[in-house]
Formats: sequence, structure tokens, C-alpha cells
Amino acid sequence: MNDEQLLRYSRHILLDEIGIEGQQKLLASHVLVIGAGGLGSPVALYLGSAGVGRITVVDDDRVDVTNLQRQIAHTVSRIGELKAVSVVQAVAALNPDVEVVAVVQRADDVLLNHLVPQADLVLDCTDNFATRHAINRACVGHRKPLVSGAAIRFDGQITVYNPQISESPCYECIFPESDLPEEISCATMGVFAPLVGIVGAMQAAEALKLLCGIGRVLTGRLLLLDGRSMEWHQMMLVRSEGCAVCGTARVTS
Repeated sequence: MNDEQLLRYSRHILLDEIGIEGQQKLLASHVLVIGAGGLGSPVALYLGSAGVGRITVVDDDRVDVTNLQRQIAHTVSRIGELKAVSVVQAVAALNPDVEVVAVVQRADDVLLNHLVPQADLVLDCTDNFATRHAINRACVGHRKPLVSGAAIRFDGQITVYNPQISESPCYECIFPESDLPEEISCATMGVFAPLVGIVGAMQAAEALKLLCGIGRVLTGRLLLLDGRSMEWHQMMLVRSEGCAVCGTARVTS
């Protein structure tokens, strides 16, 4: 690291758990962020400010005035711009030391199987079940840790799925694609603005811990937040031996 980086990241370097070695790991890391909206905004901003060397952001949507209530990476002046491009600008304004790449495509199986192997870990910041399952399949197939977050109305959740750990469940184990509930969105149900910031910041924290190899991450634990009472609840997660995604992948890998 150069002198400017030593100064910029000094508050991380002062932490015994991170130090210079951990900060260098972050600078050498590449993360893949799927979604540049309510969750993706704080995720990208915190990872960028923390010095994650390369961030690839995938989103094919454009900034709309209704997004500005909670999607803090975007601004009034960027209404109508592509969200992924807007996030690139937002992170660059915070930390030009970081390389941020915008991928303006929908995250389907083909794209994910191209991008996931290139990353050290993946953050799911999307808002629909089909894309979450596609991300999960790619992460299991390429053995990449997945930091998953969700928020709707006043309810948030976060966990980590890590196919590098044999006992870790995957998204399919917990939310089987065959049992999907009716899709709901914040466009019809609403979402409490700070909620996505809380969950997104925690996703960024879990990602930084994984990249530095510190602390106890949320693998095998699902945290549920009730934003009305601001109470957290924890559920222990168990891998399904008969899982159609990770069960098969682990037998054949």
C-alpha cells in the first residue's frame, strides 16, 4: 500500500483483526454485486469505501424518482440513467482507488456462470425469487460464498450460504423453488426506507469479514429483523441432504 492508502484505510488498519494484511486482502479482492437498488446501494458504497479492489455491479434497470426514497447511491441528477452506471459514479466519488465495473444485463444463468467464477464472493441484492435461485445455482456450482439479503415492508433478513463449507445449506435448501410463495415487491407492498440500509450494511459487513477471514459469519444462521419493534430473531439453518442444487453438486464435485 502507498502512503495515501495507509491514511485512507487507517481506521481499518488500527483494528487488530484487520491490520495491514487484512486491508491488503480487501484491495486484492473482487466481489460481484447483483442488484443496484435498495440493498445494492449501501453494499456497493461500503465495500467501495472499505477498499475492495474490484466490484462488479449487475443491473439492467434505470433510476426512477420512486427509487430515491431508499436507494442512496442514486441522485436526482441521475434519474433515467442506468442503475449500474449510477453506482459506478457513486463509488468513484467516494473512492477512486476502487475499480467498479457495470454490467447492464439481467442476471440469468448464462451471465452468472460467466461472472461468478471470476469473483471471490457474491452478494445477492435482488428482489425476486427467480433471480435469487439462479444466483444460488451459480454460487453452488462454482463454490463461491453468497451473502444474501432481503427487505420488504418492515421485515428484513440476512444470511450467508457458503458451499466451501460442507455443512452449509444453500438458498434452495431453505426456500425450495418448488414451494415459492407469491412474488411480492416494494412497488406494491412498500418498504421502510432505512430497512434496506440496515440489511445492506450488514451484507457489506459479512462480505468484508469473509474476505479478511475474521469473525464469525452468518453461515448456517438466518437473522430476521422486525423493523417495527427493531427486534432481531435468529433461525438456525440446516442443509437438506436431498437438495436439488447443493446435494447433487456436493456428490459430483
